Amino acid sequence: MLKELWNDAAGGFHPASAPDFLPEAALKEVQLRRLRAVVQRAYDNVALFQERLRERDLTPAAIESLQDIRHLPFTVKADLRDTYPFGLFASPMSEVVRLHASSGTTGKPIVVAYTREDIEVWSEVMARTLACCSLHRGDIVQNAFGYGLFTGGLGAHYGAEALGATVIPISGGNTERQIMVIRDFGVSALFSTPSYFTHLVERAGELGIDLRELPLRVGVFGAEPWSDGMRSHIEAAAGISAFDIYGLSEIIGPGVASECPEHHGLHVFEDHFYPEIIDPETGEPLPDGEEGELVLTTLSKQAMPMIRYRTRDITAIIHERCGCGRSLRRIQRIGRRSDDMIIIRGVNIFPSQVEAALLAVEGTLPHYRIILGREQGLDQMTVEVEVTPEVLSDQVRVIEDMRERIAQAIERILGIRVGLRLVEPHSIERSQGKAKRVVDQRGD
Repeated sequence: MLKELWNDAAGGFHPASAPDFLPEAALKEVQLRRLRAVVQRAYDNVALFQERLRERDLTPAAIESLQDIRHLPFTVKADLRDTYPFGLFASPMSEVVRLHASSGTTGKPIVVAYTREDIEVWSEVMARTLACCSLHRGDIVQNAFGYGLFTGGLGAHYGAEALGATVIPISGGNTERQIMVIRDFGVSALFSTPSYFTHLVERAGELGIDLRELPLRVGVFGAEPWSDGMRSHIEAAAGISAFDIYGLSEIIGPGVASECPEHHGLHVFEDHFYPEIIDPETGEPLPDGEEGELVLTTLSKQAMPMIRYRTRDITAIIHERCGCGRSLRRIQRIGRRSDDMIIIRGVNIFPSQVEAALLAVEGTLPHYRIILGREQGLDQMTVEVEVTPEVLSDQVRVIEDMRERIAQAIERILGIRVGLRLVEPHSIERSQGKAKRVVDQRGD
């Protein structure tokens, strides 16, 4: 009977969300018990972790409180590549039911493994993610995250099914078919990268289809940083509520953290993923509220536990209780990564800063590209930005005024003047997945 009653309408409560409301003391008890177990598992089964603990004269018995996590060694992405493909597995292959991998564009791919219990946890946290995003049983969900070795597609798929939604596993690409399915199947929620969704909205308009007139009400977006300006653009163009979700393959895939309807940070499902913020230079822990690098420890992962994994994502922990009632701590939206940083004439620049500047100027489109070059030994940066057809059809004086307003907006945020090129709509290649924002032509 209960199964028939729960979550029948928007705002309903899904039983999987119960851990989101645990009292703090109970949550910490769960975290400590799981932390001690996962450290013991990694020590017993992962040679690299055991070696590093012995170098510090530590054993799993040293974990007596959550604060003791700071004594454990970090794990970094290079560790996964150096032990490729299976060197960090803590389960025998006979217990591994699935493998995923990164694209490997910067070297050997990152290989991650799941036991059946890991898959169940993944489905659970993704169901909690989607419930956080106001989805419920009866929603028709179009999953435009990529399937295959990428973790996004299958992670979101199983989570939506666990929630009780109807899933359309369309994957990425084939934009016109995506639009047809949204319209013909009565889709109420769509999953994709934010950059791909802006392309989809744009193409729908060219086909004479206004997404605001369709049942689509929720967009769940992840896999790349995006700004509040991009959110405003998406919500206005499609008539939806846009939610940010966070995850990474090394930890589990999507399902690590999610926005709720308050849209003030992302709740970390910290009964499964323990968050820390560290100074990216010194590695020292920082208190809640201070910005630094996010470090995550998997508390329940069996096949491939990650202990103090340095994500390179820059954020801060929000400790105050959220208006939605969840007791889970939140992280600020990920606006940049420490390894995304561009240094031009001694100034640190992140692509998300450029996006924020562009979207503040009326007449620009959310499609841009940063070109890095070198002239006479000096690094140069040029921003290409698409503008509306109306702007390009105006008089030269109007175009120059637009150029100056954009240049000033960028300079206000970056603190330096950079090159700027206004280009026609569709001049910048659209991505079916993560957007490629930076083109580095500097060579060695």
